[in-house]
Amino acid sequence: MIENIKWLGHSSVLIEKEGKYIYVDPWKIKKDEPKGDLVLITHPHYDHCSPEDIDKIRKDQTIIIGPSDAVETINGNTKKIKPYEEIELPFVKIKGVPAYNINKNFHPKSNNWVGYIIKFPDSSIYITGDTDFIPEMKEVKVDIVLLPIGGTYTMDAEQAAEAINNMNVKVAIPIHYGNIVGSKKDAEKLTSLVKNAEVKIL
Repeated sequence: MIENIKWLGHSSVLIEKEGKYIYVDPWKIKKDEPKGDLVLITHPHYDHCSPEDIDKIRKDQTIIIGPSDAVETINGNTKKIKPYEEIELPFVKIKGVPAYNINKNFHPKSNNWVGYIIKFPDSSIYITGDTDFIPEMKEVKVDIVLLPIGGTYTMDAEQAAEAINNMNVKVAIPIHYGNIVGSKKDAEKLTSLVKNAEVKIL
């Protein structure tokens, strides 16, 4: 399943599954990327919710899912989601997961911003969104997790490793580094600290 995941930089991810294209937080998208069938937005910050970038990859049938304060800025076929809500589409199931800061105020829990569990019949992916290591993560069981490691606004590499070591996952992919905060050194540090999963640096 890892080969179906493309990191587009920062927190922007493209997942391809059986001819369907799912984008998460598309930002600074290049023109040659395929049109999306589904766009998932974690929260309304400009580097995660970019109407201009969504327009680059949208077609008439594209479904856009996100928290209410994010999707209200976007035109098209939008659906609102809150933590713990599930949306079932013909090709995938989506579940909102809380995403928030514990010891800083950039992403308050009260905003109801989200990460996503993306469930296919044969695999599952958890994209945490902008978050710290929160208690809810210990309940998550998926094949692959993508999580931020840049620090400042989210968890750093050490906190991300602690999160992974407390989750039931097979593969961990670091994101949210190399653009605004964090570097590849943070991804390498994560690799050295994770005990119970394979770390893949994309």
